[in-house]
Amino acid sequence: MPDPDVAVSAQMLVKEYGKGESAVRALDAVDVQIFQAQFTAVMGPSGSGKSTLLHCLAALDSPTSGEIRFGGDDFARLSDNKLTRLRRERIGFVFQSFNLVPTLTARENILLPLEMAGRKVDRQWFDQVVESVGLSDRLKHRPAQLSGGQQQRVACARALITRPDVVFADEPTGNLDSVASGQVLRLLRQAVDDFGQTVVMVTHDAAAAGFTDRVLFLSDGRIVDEMAQPTAAGVLERMKDLDAAFGQTVVVDTDRPERAGV
Repeated sequence: MPDPDVAVSAQMLVKEYGKGESAVRALDAVDVQIFQAQFTAVMGPSGSGKSTLLHCLAALDSPTSGEIRFGGDDFARLSDNKLTRLRRERIGFVFQSFNLVPTLTARENILLPLEMAGRKVDRQWFDQVVESVGLSDRLKHRPAQLSGGQQQRVACARALITRPDVVFADEPTGNLDSVASGQVLRLLRQAVDDFGQTVVMVTHDAAAAGFTDRVLFLSDGRIVDEMAQPTAAGVLERMKDLDAAFGQTVVVDTDRPERAGV
C-alpha cells in the first residue's frame, strides 16, 4: 500500500541510453522517496544522472526498468494518454530556459495550463499565486518586456496555478543573477511553507540547496548520500567529500544569497 506521505517514489530505477556495448547507464538501480510538502534538491557532478532522475520521476522520460509510483499510480500501468493527463494536471514544471510563450502576456502564460486542460480559473487562487510571485503589476507584459527573473517568476506561477501534486524544477536559477536567483528560491520555499507544495529541484548551486529541506547527492547514476536541513556551507563540504571519495570534479556555485537563518 502506498505511503500517504510519499508524493513520488522509485524502486530499482534504471535508465540506459543506447544498446549493447555502447549503452550508457545514466541511472543505476536508484531507490528514492520524495516526501509531500517538502523541498528536495538533487545534486551531483555533470553526468551524474540528476536531470535524468528528475525527467523519469516527472514522466518526461521512460525508465529502462524499475518502478515509479506517483501517489498511488504506477507509471508502467498508465497509457500514454493517462501519462499526458497526469503531467498536465498533477505536475508543475520550471525549467532553466523559462519556456514562456513569447506572444502571450504574463497572465496568459500563467493560465495556459488551465486553458489546455479545459479547467476554470479559480480567481482567488490566481490572485494568491500572482501576489506570492510579486507580479501583479506585470500581468499585461509579454516575456520580452520582462527581466529574466520576472520571466522565471511567471514560470513558477504557471507551475503552481494547477495546484499540482509536485513541482519539478530543473536548474531554475541557472540563467539568473544572484538577486533574481534569491527571489525565485524564496518563492519556491514559500510555496512549500505556505501552500504545502512538494518541490523537487535539480541544482549545482550550494546556496540554492540551502533553501531546501533535504539534498540527495548523485554520482555515476546512484544516490550516494543525502543531507537533511542543509546549509550552503554544509552542502559545499559534502560535495568536496564526495569529490574525493568518487574521484569526480564537482563544480559548485556558492555566489548566491542564502535564505535567512541558513
